[in-house]
Amino acid sequence: MLTSSRDSASPEMAGTRRVTFAESAIRDLEDVRDWYVSQDAPAVGDRLVARIVEEVERLVAFPESGRIVPEFDVPQLRELIYPPFRIVYRLDVDRVRIVRVWRSERLLDVPVDGNV
Repeated sequence: MLTSSRDSASPEMAGTRRVTFAESAIRDLEDVRDWYVSQDAPAVGDRLVARIVEEVERLVAFPESGRIVPEFDVPQLRELIYPPFRIVYRLDVDRVRIVRVWRSERLLDVPVDGNV
């Protein structure tokens, strides 16, 4: 099970940001896994979630490697594309915060007040 305190950066990696998962991203990954369990393919779900987490690991060294989320056009809100998923994350001063893991065809809702 994933926890929100997940920290991907090792202490000896100077100049890198730690990666953490918001509760919403953890729920998204658990939903992915649960869907595959409901399809009698739990191993596929486990492998897919593991691959998504592996994709996120690169953000420790390359936090700006994802594109800016087009729906928001805010430099601090970025995403990695791991078909068919969008891994949405926020760049903070000292960390990369994974906020959602959604299927690619799903559009993000832009808040009415413009706050991200």
